[in-house]
Amino acid sequence: AAGFAGGDARCGKEGVAEDECEGGGSWRTKRRKVGASARDDSGARAKVEEIRDNGDGELDRRSVERVEAGMEAGTGTGADSVVERGRTAAEQDGEELVELVDANRLIIRRGLVPNMRTDGYCLVNKALLATLLQELSSSGAGSAGGMRPSIEQVANVAALPGAVGSVAMPDIHCGYGFAIGNVAAIDVDAPGAVVSPGGVGFDINCGVRLLRSEVMLEELLRRDGRKQRQLADVLFANVPAGVGTRSALRCSRARLEELLTRGMLALDELHDGVWPEDRAHCEEGGCIAAADARCVSERAKTRGIGQLGTLGAGNHYAEVQAVDEIYDAAAARAMGITRVGQICVMIHTGSRGLGHQVCTDYLKQIDAHLAEHPPSQPLNDRQLACVPVASPLGSAYLGAMNAAANFAFCNRSFIAAQVRRSFEQVFGASARELGMHVIYDVCHNIAKRETHKLSDGRTVAALVHRKGATRAFPPGHPSLPPAYQRCGQPVLVGGSMGTSSYVLTGTQRAMELTFGSTCHGAGRQLSRSKALHSLAPDEVLAALAARGVELRMHNKKLVAEEACEAYKNIHDVVDVCEAAGISSKCFRLRPIAVIKG
Repeated sequence: AAGFAGGDARCGKEGVAEDECEGGGSWRTKRRKVGASARDDSGARAKVEEIRDNGDGELDRRSVERVEAGMEAGTGTGADSVVERGRTAAEQDGEELVELVDANRLIIRRGLVPNMRTDGYCLVNKALLATLLQELSSSGAGSAGGMRPSIEQVANVAALPGAVGSVAMPDIHCGYGFAIGNVAAIDVDAPGAVVSPGGVGFDINCGVRLLRSEVMLEELLRRDGRKQRQLADVLFANVPAGVGTRSALRCSRARLEELLTRGMLALDELHDGVWPEDRAHCEEGGCIAAADARCVSERAKTRGIGQLGTLGAGNHYAEVQAVDEIYDAAAARAMGITRVGQICVMIHTGSRGLGHQVCTDYLKQIDAHLAEHPPSQPLNDRQLACVPVASPLGSAYLGAMNAAANFAFCNRSFIAAQVRRSFEQVFGASARELGMHVIYDVCHNIAKRETHKLSDGRTVAALVHRKGATRAFPPGHPSLPPAYQRCGQPVLVGGSMGTSSYVLTGTQRAMELTFGSTCHGAGRQLSRSKALHSLAPDEVLAALAARGVELRMHNKKLVAEEACEAYKNIHDVVDVCEAAGISSKCFRLRPIAVIKG
């Protein structure tokens, strides 16, 4: 187990259940038109063809294959020849339901699925669009519980009561109900406005915390990388990881209730190793005030009480990284990053079994409620089970979700304390002497009440569901700490195994286009089962070792599941976010050592 040479694991996704995207569900309406158009810089445009349902729930694969053939043959950023090859029924009908409106935005117009209340959008480039079309073409009738293709999921979310926006980040892939990477804004004042647990996911507040240090890469690599290997070993010993791993922390039931209610406000430096200033650099200050521990089941509390300070398995990790390139020196300086080679540690985990149980509990309750009280407008997908925000059940779910989010903030805090202690052991200096401050901590899977201005000029109180997406607020936003008022919110984006990670900054354009949101990772393009069948673990390990990355993990099987080939290209994802204006590159990190389950 220990001692594998290798890289990281990424994605910020929600675990195996949501990564299994093979055989998505059928398209239920009798007809689906995907009339895509693209423009090059001179404004050239063309259309792709209609995709029909043959009445048995199967997509017309020949149509999709022609679209993909055109994508592969296209040239230039506008991919103009892509759609020239696909001009058919969509052009004849004069209706384009899915269309590239510019180089980076794919619109999904009302009418693609029943009852859409707003258009949907996906942020893409040519390569990422081809991946979406491939996912679409490989989805058939599937099983009754199968996940639908991302494009359809974005459209289905736009049909939820109260929906005023459904936007997909470039790292999108299909998930439970909502695609992972789907941001949805629900106008809470609209009649019947809903909250949907599928829009948050099972790993509530799965997120990332990034610590910086004054340690430099050359110090780790001296004497043939002796300290690099030592640091990997010490972190592996000190940070519990893996399925079923129990924490070394002792937590009473009363203490757990306090953590669920107060989050990081309940932690201190003397007993917990959490610095007072850590909270200022966490989203929501590490505490969501609307949490209600009474709404969390005993089963969820029992699952969580022994997991504080543990990474878990799957795509979760603690990764030692080195600054590889700085794009915005002023913003990086505000985060304490001044030199290439500076060592950081990225922690990616969430609310563990507690959050999973909260989601499971409320999905069961909501399903039972809907069975007894069917909605006047049937859902396009039963996995979008939802209840009115203002209903007793909706309020209870939000209280429990917020409590699980507070648990996740505390979980990452305890892991950060172990990381600091590990650096002290290896480098013989205190964590404060080593400058191990929190740069930022961001949520990936959460629903939050925010105020947003719509394209029609209206300002709405919105419940923004971010599932596999990161908040990206601009400079001057009142939610940001003083240190980041001028540069904007730090956005922490993990890449795929052995590849780069990025720190971006939020922008005003994100507020206008994506409800203050951006990407969160690379995004899967192969399911876990496909990765296991097509990738050899030994070859993946050898490739990671060749990159000079130390990997410590309990389960060698995960190497294939988390290989970079299973994910989209992180540079594509980040470049699309920057080109669309929803976030800006600040600095890039490369992996040095990784701890996994």
